[in-house]
Amino acid sequence: MKTEVIFGILFTLLSRRRVSARYFAKKYDISVRTVYRYVDDITISGIPIDVTRGQHGGISIPDSFKLPTGFLTASEYDEALGAMLAMQEQKPDDALLSAIEKISAQRKENKKDLSISGNILVDSGSWGDTHKFSDKLSLVDNAIDEKQTLFIDYVSREGEHSQRKIKPHLLVYKQNVWYVYAYCMQREAFRLFKLGRIRSIIQTGETFERIPFKKDDVPLRFWHDETDTIEARFEISPSALPFAEEWLGIENIIHKNGICQADVTLPDDESLVGKILSMGGGLKVLSPQTLVDRVKDALDQATKNYT
Repeated sequence: MKTEVIFGILFTLLSRRRVSARYFAKKYDISVRTVYRYVDDITISGIPIDVTRGQHGGISIPDSFKLPTGFLTASEYDEALGAMLAMQEQKPDDALLSAIEKISAQRKENKKDLSISGNILVDSGSWGDTHKFSDKLSLVDNAIDEKQTLFIDYVSREGEHSQRKIKPHLLVYKQNVWYVYAYCMQREAFRLFKLGRIRSIIQTGETFERIPFKKDDVPLRFWHDETDTIEARFEISPSALPFAEEWLGIENIIHKNGICQADVTLPDDESLVGKILSMGGGLKVLSPQTLVDRVKDALDQATKNYT
């Protein structure tokens, strides 16, 4: 029963995005406390679930989130679908039916390499090694086209969370970093938000009228350089976390048992080792060994310069 309820909660959130704990408690005849315990179980598996209070409160999964490729094996997909279909027979629900259709479609997808966002083609295998970032970029780009406000959970360099409603107007790309230039309804002014620092995005369903602005108000120089890439794993100390979040993307950093790690794909150019060393001892390369050796060689050379 617990497994079926957990699957039901997960796929209802994937379909409806934001649902109250009382809704799940009533639907599955369990306590609110049990609902939150099951939500914790889902979160431990790596799925980003937010629990918030207030006007936009409830339990939600960011609209930018999609089940990653390989999240479930073929047999696990079949078991999940079987459990959901059994629940649908007992308690017909439109949201669950929609989730069944989505998971069935995803079951058939074996691979997804590229994400097209408006006039932008994003290779999801680069700059993060997951589809999370490209899905987030696509969502913001669509919101700009459709003039839709977004509710975001933003994490500052100091680790402070703030929840804001924004009117996105422009995507900005500078030195391998994506930003969204948006009117912040909380500050009543335009702000530049780093996409890598947006932890979650919820579509509000509201539209807005564009506010005139000059592109000179965002004086950023654009450039891009194609390079080879390297898949790397890092261990991150608390002191280096703010820098790592911005460089590697907050969505790619995993906190587990008091340790922060990141698995990412990065441009393998002459600046990579220097970037790693610029964080002092706060960033440790775990793999690949070739990158570990390059960092050691650079450290040895730096030591020789001062002997």
